[in-house]
Amino acid sequence: MPATPDPAPVVLVARDVSKSYDGRPVLRGISFELRAGQRLALVGPSGSGKTTLLNCLGGVDRPDSGHIAIHGDAIETMSPDALARLRRTRVGTIFQFFHLLPTLTAAENVEFPLQLRGETVAIRAARVRELLARVGLTARADALPSQLSGGEMQRIAIARALANRPDLLLADEPTGNLDSTNGANILALLRELSDETGTALVLVTHSREATGICHRALHLRDGIVVREETLPGQPV
Repeated sequence: MPATPDPAPVVLVARDVSKSYDGRPVLRGISFELRAGQRLALVGPSGSGKTTLLNCLGGVDRPDSGHIAIHGDAIETMSPDALARLRRTRVGTIFQFFHLLPTLTAAENVEFPLQLRGETVAIRAARVRELLARVGLTARADALPSQLSGGEMQRIAIARALANRPDLLLADEPTGNLDSTNGANILALLRELSDETGTALVLVTHSREATGICHRALHLRDGIVVREETLPGQPV
């Protein structure tokens, strides 16, 4: 019999993550693991805790209790400086409203995380060329965000999020501000890039189409996981 391939390494661990605001519980004991190359959808009604959980996973917010680790490094105990380094080097984030810097060109927006990391000019230039080609926007390198369509802005935002080759990609409603055609194109791109790079993806969404590119879905309600779903036809 052929040997069973080794499972992909665990990238993200969340154990009993809880968070409250002004005494109101928002997350109540969320637990899961995510391996390299896996895509996880966080779904549920508004107010169920999806974005709060995403912020805790990325070190933007700290849980009140519980444990979060990226490749075994606990982030709930990291100093502010260590968290900032983590977000610069190991976590990429994609937002619904793109959050591109308006005075920088498309290429400069993609380059910005590499500048923060202190990469050389040659490395930055090569990585920007590679990413713009991969998202199909080489010809738009010199365009400002105001000169780009919504779909183009989100492609640039994806390229920027991947600039530092993160272990973990966090996406908060990445197609929520796009029409159905551009949304479908962005989802296809996220799926392809995750498969190619082995980057783990956590995707907050209300969209059935977005959920459909993921391997698993956690259904949240009132800060707890009410159901975990393995999605049909997707490798686990």
